[in-house]
Amino acid sequence: MTIDFTSTAAEIAVAVTDGKLKAAEVTEMALGRIVACNPNLNAFTSITAERARSRAAAIDAAVARGDKIGPLAGVPFAVKNLFDIAGLPTLAGSKINRDLAPSAADATLIQRLEAAGAVLLGGLNMGEYAYDFTGENCHYGASRNPHDPERMSGGSSGGSGTAVAAGMVPLSLGSDTNGSIRVPSSLCGLFGLKPTFGRLSRHGSFPFVASLDHLGPMARSVTDLVLSYDAMQGPDAGDPACAQRPLEPVVPKLEGGIDGLRIAIAGGYFAKGGEAYAHAAVAAIAKALGTSRVVEVPEAGRGRSAAYVITATEGANLHRQRLRQRPQDFDPDTRDRFIAGSLLPGDWYVQAQRFRRWYHARLLELFQEVDILLAPATPCSAPRLGQKTMVLDGVELPVRANLGLFTQPISFAGLPVVAVPYAEAAPLPIGVQVIAAPWREELALRVARQLEKIGIVSAKVAA
Repeated sequence: MTIDFTSTAAEIAVAVTDGKLKAAEVTEMALGRIVACNPNLNAFTSITAERARSRAAAIDAAVARGDKIGPLAGVPFAVKNLFDIAGLPTLAGSKINRDLAPSAADATLIQRLEAAGAVLLGGLNMGEYAYDFTGENCHYGASRNPHDPERMSGGSSGGSGTAVAAGMVPLSLGSDTNGSIRVPSSLCGLFGLKPTFGRLSRHGSFPFVASLDHLGPMARSVTDLVLSYDAMQGPDAGDPACAQRPLEPVVPKLEGGIDGLRIAIAGGYFAKGGEAYAHAAVAAIAKALGTSRVVEVPEAGRGRSAAYVITATEGANLHRQRLRQRPQDFDPDTRDRFIAGSLLPGDWYVQAQRFRRWYHARLLELFQEVDILLAPATPCSAPRLGQKTMVLDGVELPVRANLGLFTQPISFAGLPVVAVPYAEAAPLPIGVQVIAAPWREELALRVARQLEKIGIVSAKVAA
């Protein structure tokens, strides 16, 4: 088995566990790839090289002793810089957070991945305070798309997408409030998992919108998503939304097939507003799954509007003191959106949360009729860096807000989604959302695995 920067996490873990490759070699290979690629692509804001080397040496010593190593043995990974990394300030893409004291401990999900044998290589670039879909950051520069460095990586987990698509690491973690895992997964041509709201612990991450925030992995294979997802599962008293969740491993179920699953295309709202090739990708994947059924998600457009109200209101409230004390140290676009959010009437927020409960109930009714929904992940492939507007259905729209056109109505209801990269997309990647009912991640992952096996979805390292 030959291991290089194009290898998956699963391949690396097998080689390290079997003693055919040392974790130290994998770590040095990844660090070398970062040194070669990061100056041009700007994915990493911190590189924890000595920590990684120490961790890799400990793994190699454990292998030599015959100790049992976890399912991610020796696998390099990196995390969006809103995750706490012991010894570093948690930047959350901001200038202001540079002044925070270094974190005393790692975020829960970092701890769990390392317990499974993975090796942390550093923190990744992101949109300021996660309020972004582009991957551009005025303080640290844009994380560039490896498939075309003059284009956006997507955001706000832009560095997470760039690092995996460029082969700097096979696995990364991001956050997704309104689409920030699925948008960069689509634009960078990756698999990304936004789990059910409350499934994975957020303890030790800098918040954006507490009632909408999710954390999850990005990778170049479905198996890698599942290995990391299973390693991160479990209750955590540090996150009240995750305090009671039992382990529900997907690894044993991944190859279970999709016979009998009721799969449909999300129509109505999701059939409009995107480029023709984004909708063609959905149609092609639906055909490969043997379905042409179309169902309408009720009030999806209103769901997106309510998500905006909640996002703006909670985000503004979180940053109220920073806005008062250091307004000049915000990205102007982010600052202005937070200020606008602080001016929204309180009854709008209450009504948005009330509507959210109604909307969630209607989606649960829909999932009595179907098991999986398919929808575009983004309305287009990666725009150019600095591009402010795009034209969709003859209407000129802001890029920064509307890259999340199809993701926001889904995360608003907290549904689990796997973003899959359409293999025939050219010249730039485009993704499709595979959406399941709450707590049914394994169904979305099984469908994604089936699509990967037949070759209609695949992720590639950009040369």
